[in-house]
Amino acid sequence: MARTEQIERESVPSGASRFVLRPMTVADIPQVTDIDRESFPSMWPPTAYQRELKNRLARYFVLTEDTGADQPTSPDAVTVRRSPWRRAMRRLLHSEPDPQPTRELIIGVIGLWMMVDQLHIVTIAVRESFRRQGAGEALIQCAIQFAMANEMDAVTLEYRRSNEVARALYLKWGFVEVGMRPRYYSDNNEDAVIMTTPPLAAQTERDLYRRRKREHRERWGDRYRLPDAF
Repeated sequence: MARTEQIERESVPSGASRFVLRPMTVADIPQVTDIDRESFPSMWPPTAYQRELKNRLARYFVLTEDTGADQPTSPDAVTVRRSPWRRAMRRLLHSEPDPQPTRELIIGVIGLWMMVDQLHIVTIAVRESFRRQGAGEALIQCAIQFAMANEMDAVTLEYRRSNEVARALYLKWGFVEVGMRPRYYSDNNEDAVIMTTPPLAAQTERDLYRRRKREHRERWGDRYRLPDAF
């Protein structure tokens, strides 16, 4: 079941914490589960994430504390010199053992399914104390950038019909409503609205993506760091 309903409104960030996007690993599951608990009426069990991380057609990413920042947010954070992106990839490829649960603070997660020529956002959530600070937009940017890098035609998702905050964010980034799934959410039988981007190869869509990316950078500075390539 897609869980894309918990997105934030924007506001000026407090503090100077910085965050980097990297692939999710098994070590991240405890913190991701905490974010799930804050964000959704029904949670995925840890075993679901364990299965998803082995799914060759799925990609999961987390926004985690940049441990090279001058002022770490998490009191338990440790400084790690090696790139968090490379460290996560090595864990995923089993070239080093999984560590104890991640000590860097994770503030957001996004799950993507590669469905033939489309990329589907199956889950997206931000830690409650970091909402309204641009993290949700950083995760949406990640999905669109990933789809473009992999030459996929479009990005799709579902959201709860009552969630006007999520709808506004998706519309801002170019998604359009294309259908409805009646009584889709099992906790309250709420309808799901289906959204998709226009073809990502279209010049108008690429121009919109670049404009939104620039606006996000202008507002939030280097608070969020996404990889140059996937």
